[in-house]
Amino acid sequence: MPPQKSLQIFSLLLAISLTLFTISNAATTINQKFKEAPQFYNSPDCPSVSDVIDDPDSPSSSEEYDEPIFCSDEAVHVAMTLDTAYIRGSMAAVLSVLQHSSCPQNIAFHFVASATKTNITYLRATISASFPYLKFRVYSFDDSSVSGLISTSIRSALDCPLNYARSYLANLLPLCVRRVVYLDSDLVLVDDITKLAETDLGNNSVLAAPEYCNANFTSYFTPSFWSNPSLSLTFANRKACYFNTGVMVIDLDRWRGGDYTTKIEEWMELQKRMRIYELGSLPPFLLVFAGNIVPVDHRWNQHGLGGDNFRGLCRDLHPGPVSLLHWSGKGKPWARLDANRPCPLDALWAPYDLLQTPFVLDS
Repeated sequence: MPPQKSLQIFSLLLAISLTLFTISNAATTINQKFKEAPQFYNSPDCPSVSDVIDDPDSPSSSEEYDEPIFCSDEAVHVAMTLDTAYIRGSMAAVLSVLQHSSCPQNIAFHFVASATKTNITYLRATISASFPYLKFRVYSFDDSSVSGLISTSIRSALDCPLNYARSYLANLLPLCVRRVVYLDSDLVLVDDITKLAETDLGNNSVLAAPEYCNANFTSYFTPSFWSNPSLSLTFANRKACYFNTGVMVIDLDRWRGGDYTTKIEEWMELQKRMRIYELGSLPPFLLVFAGNIVPVDHRWNQHGLGGDNFRGLCRDLHPGPVSLLHWSGKGKPWARLDANRPCPLDALWAPYDLLQTPFVLDS
């Protein structure tokens, strides 16, 4: 058989194998079953969310938003992305938020799911089954709105269009939602989220997040960026520090007023023409906001517990108190636990895991 023909057959068999592997993985994910979480109740001094704010642009009169909590300034609004690959992490994150909140019934969850690659019906049903009393909405995110702007990064998971949905929250959520806490799906809270949600953003700031000024900020951008004065001057007169976009408090009114989604997209368009960074959706946020955010105590994002993006090595906590544990990086706690190769800190995630194992015996 000619070598060229052999190579074609090998390539075809490899493609078929990869397709079957992908289908198998997807089926395994969708077949996951989760336990019902306990119901959590407000403490007596929690504010009422029964009064809808008076906003002429509010969609609260429509059937979809007929529950007052979705347009209440007294509610804590939490935004997360939702997909089949990370649903297990999302469920754990939601449970941790509710379990440690003094006013869990005052939390409104806003989930963003891919309109083309995600089974929204399955995701909505899965959340409802485990959290039957949860106040939540699922918003459809059109992958095509951002897929043409994405450049390849150092880890393929970072190139998923849904990873960029955080830049579009102001467009996706109702106009009556003025402030939101954005959370990644690979974290758990061990403190009351209300404390984070009430972060003072001052008179002008659009977002707040823990920032890390000891990190090597220059490493997030390429030499081509720093050698071009018209680009590097972006950070002139700004004390630009690294911050992790997996935990943010965002003023959506100010975001909309400043059209920050467009500003982020402009940097992504430039990245397509000349490579100025390597790391997915984070650098555009840094270009727009670094040096202009309200810093939050580091306890609210003990990040990097997934290890580095290449080897996924175990990491320890940063010094100081802990309110939020974040498994950002390559390794995820559920995957390491399933493989029986957990990192020590993965034991802190395990109590929030709602996955129903097939080996549970009735007592």
